[in-house]
Amino acid sequence: MVDREKVLVVLRRRFPAARPEDIAAAANAIVGLEPEYRAIDVAEVLRLECLTPHQAFGADDVASGRVRLFLRV
Repeated sequence: MVDREKVLVVLRRRFPAARPEDIAAAANAIVGLEPEYRAIDVAEVLRLECLTPHQAFGADDVASGRVRLFLRV
């Protein structure tokens, strides 16, 4: 069996600019794991309020693609 952690290390080195969720999905596919998260469709988001020290995000940010939401399955 392929060690998922070793696969993650190789993928991070090979694709340093890739997003962490993309690297995790690729590692899961390589080692044969089911997806850990699923993307939430824009139509499913009725309201969102996310406040950070430097920015605020809302449902319009999800609709524009600026923010992506995932749900653990």
